Amino acid sequence: MLSKYFLARPVFAWVIAICIMLLGALAIYNLPVAQYPNLAPPSIRIVAFYPGASAETVENSVTQIIEQKMTGLDKMIYLSATSDSAGSSMLELTFAPGTDPDLAWSKVQNKLQLAMANLPEVVQKSGITVGKATKNYLLVVGLISEDGSMSAIDVRDYAQSNLEKVLARVPGVGEVEVFGFQYAMRVWLNPDKLTDYHLTVEDVILALRAYNVEVSAGQFGGTPAVEGQRLNASIIVQNLLQTPDEFAAIPLRTNPDGSVVRVKDVGRTELGTDFYDIDARYNGKPAAALAIRMEPGANALNTANAIKAKMAEMKRYFPHGLAVVYPYDTTPFVKVAIGEAAKSLVQAIFLVFLVMWLFMGNIRATLIPTIAIPVVLLGTCAALGAFGYSINMLTMFALVIAIGLLVDDTIVVVENVERLMSEEGLSPQEATAKSMGQVTSALIGFFLVLTALFAPMGFFSGSTGVIYRQFTVTIVAAMFFSITVALILTPVLCAHILKPVEKGHEAAEGATRFLRPFLLAFDRGFYRFRDGFVALVGYGLARKLRFIAAYLLIVVGLVYLFLRMPTSYLPDEDQGIMLSQIIMPTGATMEQTQAVADDVQRYFQEREKESMESCMTVVGMGFSGRAQNTGMVFSKLKDWELRDRPDLRVKPIAGRAMSAFSKLRNALAFAFPPPPIIEMSNAIGFDFQLVDRGGVGHAALTQARNQLLDMAAKDPRLARVRPNGMEDVPQYRIDVDWEKAGVQGVPLTSIHNTIAAAFGSAYVNDFIQGGRVKRVYVQADTPYRMLPQDLDKLYVRNMTGGMVPYASFATGRWTNGSPRLERFNAFPSMNIWGEPAPGRSSGEAMRAMEELASKLPEGIGYEWAGLSYQEKQSSSQTGLLYTVSVLIMFLFLAALYGKWDVPLSVLLILPLGVIGGFAASSLRGLPSDVYFVIGMMNTLGLATKNAILIIQFAMEGVQHEGLGLVEASLRAVRLRLRPILMTSTTTGIAVLPMAFSTGAGAGAMVAIGTVVLGGMLTGTLLVVLFAPLFYVLIEKTFGRRKRHMAETRMETSSAEGGSAI
Repeated sequence: MLSKYFLARPVFAWVIAICIMLLGALAIYNLPVAQYPNLAPPSIRIVAFYPGASAETVENSVTQIIEQKMTGLDKMIYLSATSDSAGSSMLELTFAPGTDPDLAWSKVQNKLQLAMANLPEVVQKSGITVGKATKNYLLVVGLISEDGSMSAIDVRDYAQSNLEKVLARVPGVGEVEVFGFQYAMRVWLNPDKLTDYHLTVEDVILALRAYNVEVSAGQFGGTPAVEGQRLNASIIVQNLLQTPDEFAAIPLRTNPDGSVVRVKDVGRTELGTDFYDIDARYNGKPAAALAIRMEPGANALNTANAIKAKMAEMKRYFPHGLAVVYPYDTTPFVKVAIGEAAKSLVQAIFLVFLVMWLFMGNIRATLIPTIAIPVVLLGTCAALGAFGYSINMLTMFALVIAIGLLVDDTIVVVENVERLMSEEGLSPQEATAKSMGQVTSALIGFFLVLTALFAPMGFFSGSTGVIYRQFTVTIVAAMFFSITVALILTPVLCAHILKPVEKGHEAAEGATRFLRPFLLAFDRGFYRFRDGFVALVGYGLARKLRFIAAYLLIVVGLVYLFLRMPTSYLPDEDQGIMLSQIIMPTGATMEQTQAVADDVQRYFQEREKESMESCMTVVGMGFSGRAQNTGMVFSKLKDWELRDRPDLRVKPIAGRAMSAFSKLRNALAFAFPPPPIIEMSNAIGFDFQLVDRGGVGHAALTQARNQLLDMAAKDPRLARVRPNGMEDVPQYRIDVDWEKAGVQGVPLTSIHNTIAAAFGSAYVNDFIQGGRVKRVYVQADTPYRMLPQDLDKLYVRNMTGGMVPYASFATGRWTNGSPRLERFNAFPSMNIWGEPAPGRSSGEAMRAMEELASKLPEGIGYEWAGLSYQEKQSSSQTGLLYTVSVLIMFLFLAALYGKWDVPLSVLLILPLGVIGGFAASSLRGLPSDVYFVIGMMNTLGLATKNAILIIQFAMEGVQHEGLGLVEASLRAVRLRLRPILMTSTTTGIAVLPMAFSTGAGAGAMVAIGTVVLGGMLTGTLLVVLFAPLFYVLIEKTFGRRKRHMAETRMETSSAEGGSAI
């Protein structure tokens, strides 16, 4: 036997334990730290730009062309796309978790090449980018001028020119999005003056391209040179222009009288910016913001630390008065939450030590399981390192739960050794050897049962499978090292640490003098409880029908709780940050949106100053796209220790903000915490895609969406249901009469170029500013592009050189159109966000949306995206998970005991274990989420272990000592009640700090702690009460049948023998 081998070689056992701890210590030094493992499905973004095109044109000419080629990509789970009136097309391809993002990126690039030839020429020239980045922002880096010496444009230019590329090269950064733009040379034209000088917009553009050039005309003395040449120098004819004055002096025309018409005569030049439609402010001050998205698979904490280190390095070179701020940062929560989990781990070890000391009665016996804890924990860390895992919330929670489970094996050994010394007067060495012979099979059974329960979890797909896999590997590794220590090191410790106990005496009698009375009193109290409990078990064995009826009643209650239990994916957390979304009425200007954003910012800083640290507003860009009537707000809350009251947590803050925002006139504002997994979604709640499956058209889809929103507003299960898109806006459509244009000799390209340049700006070429290449734009000056009447001031030159007014070949009319069109899985779609109503779960909200969507007209379907997609996938797998785990556990037990009836008696007690978890979670209003499932699997393992201990000892009494079934069962309860109570209490005590946690990460800790604590109570008392009953019933039923079959075979054999004679 393994234990006897190491009992004879104690040094060898210590060497193995020390090696395990050394490997674990090395692993801890190198293990990365993260909130979660890499749960977010890798996504690849394709971004193209079609200047001046409407959303409809972009969708038809760019988005759908690329979309049609994105077929046959392995592991792609869904494809979303947007086309907007700013001319941008973005396609996001989301792949299954675990997909290699580099391989996916390469395949998408190859597919994109097939579409390039069919794209408009201007799109091909402007370039198409294919990037790898997570969905949401890791953090936002802000720049502000503290002394006001730099304007908003100055700060944003510095951010884009000097920092964007630097941060993009930081390891782990996938994409840097700048809220603001760098300097650009702006040439603002006056159409009236152009007409006076008989010039057109095209004339100005041609002149700028002609004069703003860099010409290298070769060299003096260039090779091949004449013999004896002594001069070699470059010849520069002209460089790119650099200042507004130089551009203003560019000649447009030289008249016969020698006078020159220059750019400054028909407009003005200034150092402006590329675009003016995004404005960021930090606490009311003009700011630049760089939003960082992570590369798929990167470590958030390492990436954020690298970004901050790079910014600290670059800060030394900042202009005077420029400061860096972090208005949005997801990583402080990671550090604090991991710290809270680590604190729970330390608390669990301490509490478990106290419980063991209380039950065992002496410090020597308590030290043995305590010594096992660091060995097992460090061994588990070594396993995590070998599998390439990180220290994250899941692995930390698994370690906390493992504390209770891992000491169980050692407790079983130590308690049995002490019992044998007390009852039989054996020496520690003799008692240890005999004890290991009694409990080894039970220990192996424990390990096999827990492996059977948790191992199937690791084979599930999606992000849920990643979560289960992390937990499974941690628990199974801990159990493997636990049984290894129990079989190798624990016997050695028992033989050398425990003191002999005289026959008939208790270990508590040798305890420290001042604790001895208390421990002896505890023992007497326990014995009275044990005798009463054994009597209750005997009562149940004598009155089986009553207890069976009680069991059926419990099962009915479990079914009731199961059916009523709401579902969710992951619990919401107070991550120390909050987001707000601003949606203005159709056609609202940036000035109006900024006024609302300022109101939101003032509310947070004045009404929520106890909890609010900073507030950054971004106008012109929002979660729903880029437009003047959208905006978003990043709110950073104070440290969790400074927000120790419940009303200062993020959900109450968001609730009060929503009440205040409901009073805003002509604006919608929504405040919400970020989702539990930042990388997978932008907002808390659900992510719903309404899809045009039947080709009903944009108008019918919009009508269906409005119908759905109306129904959702009346549904008590839903709250804050809103479109994450843009409403159709008034559009001014220009109708060009091609016949009139042809008669007047006006080229169509001139018409298009003139209108696009005057009202949308035209990129001319580049210039040099601050040693960097930047862009030159031509556009009509502000007063001349405000109204439709301003179109009448435009003139186009015809083929004969005549000036033809716009009104002579074109007219205009008002129409409606969408500034942003969406598609999902190659169908037109509209994105809707929402949240469950207070007291409801996300699963209930999702079911409500599905019910409402089924009432929509024919041809309208729906899909789920982001976290909602993963939750839907998770909920569909939960039942299968329970079934497979229980089935494999049954097979393991059947193989271990060599019979089918014993595993059946173990399976019957499973409802008694889980009823407590369901009841506890229901009482606290917690849903069935991923953590609930993990805790429930742990509860099943605990209940099964307790049943195995009872049944194992009952079987030994029947088989080896000739006891009857009832007598053996009562004896097993009497002998094993103490270790069962001890192991169960250690498990419950280990998760007690988690169940009542209130700090960062409390949502997850409360969810898992509650179900384990509740399951521990029923999984101990009810299981020990009913396990003997089921064992006796099953053995009598199957045993009688087996005896009858054996007797029949004997009679048959005897008859055959008599016939032969």
